[in-house]
Amino acid sequence: MTMDSAAVEIDGSVMEGGGQILRVSAALSCITGSPIKITKIRAGRTTPGLRPQHLSGLQLVSDLCSGSLQGASIGSTDISLTPGKIQSGNHTADTETAGSVCLLLQVALPCAVYADASSQLCLKGGTNAEMAPQIDYTVKVFKPIVEKFGVHFDCDIRMRGYYPKGGGEVMVTVNPVKELQPVIMTERGNITKIHGRAFVAGVLPFKLAKDMSAAAVRTIRKEIKELYINIQPLQEKEKACGNGNGIIIIAESSTGCVFAGSALGKKGVYADKIGIEAAEMLLRNIRHNGCVDEFLQDQLIIFMALAKGTSRIRTGAVTLHTQTAIHIAEKMTQAKFTITKCEDELSSNVTYIIECQGSGVPNPNL
Repeated sequence: MTMDSAAVEIDGSVMEGGGQILRVSAALSCITGSPIKITKIRAGRTTPGLRPQHLSGLQLVSDLCSGSLQGASIGSTDISLTPGKIQSGNHTADTETAGSVCLLLQVALPCAVYADASSQLCLKGGTNAEMAPQIDYTVKVFKPIVEKFGVHFDCDIRMRGYYPKGGGEVMVTVNPVKELQPVIMTERGNITKIHGRAFVAGVLPFKLAKDMSAAAVRTIRKEIKELYINIQPLQEKEKACGNGNGIIIIAESSTGCVFAGSALGKKGVYADKIGIEAAEMLLRNIRHNGCVDEFLQDQLIIFMALAKGTSRIRTGAVTLHTQTAIHIAEKMTQAKFTITKCEDELSSNVTYIIECQGSGVPNPNL
């Protein structure tokens, strides 16, 4: 790519208008070698512009692709990234807050897959943070499904970190891939297994974990009678920084689909309520009979866009996050997406098939 090729201009305020636009466009810039210029970043948010987490994510991508990044400072609403060659090896990113390590991984993982050798990413911040997947979600739900595309990574949780300080650390090793495979997930099958973890860390009493777990099991039982539900209550000791509590519940289906419901404790909120919230989220994501939950949906778009061939994924209602990811993916690659409504005679719920003719971007570094 020559430096003078025109940058792809991206309006950071469109659709979902948040950090996701940055993550998808920065990763695709890095992989395709197209420079980008993003304006009006998070324009509609109460604190517009880049937050520490977005900034560390962009710096990580720039570092991964030996790129040049302009305008990258807290509160900045315009940035430009001119990518170079993707570098394997060791990379570190630290939000220095409880900013989510999982969102750092979201932006870095696709890039690292296109390196010439394996990469080690040391990501620091919050492992179980609001408004982001919990690290347990990334490992138990996201990981087995992206493996179907040919993406392989290992995640070692060195330290868990909670709001407001963060202090968590995960080491992720990513293997490069020659090209990504398309994925078809259209048959959900039956739910065969429900398991999870309810945790307390720091000064919080173990009873909270037991209460969250019990309330979650009770809630799921009302709807799913026949399955054994195992939600381990856990007291996190040495590998946790700060105080926190939360729960994640995972359901697996006979065809290899994985769904989750999760919630984090907040000051003044009863533990039962946290358990019930997670259980209801899980049930809502199982009811529609699709093959992915509402949080995995948008995270798969970039891999569908890069894969060689046609991917088809059956989902519940298509989220604004997903529509936003599709918008950016179509703008930055040759991928073509279509969304079709499925009339399912078995279920009153509407499902959708997200189909993508992938752009088949090969890894030039392998």
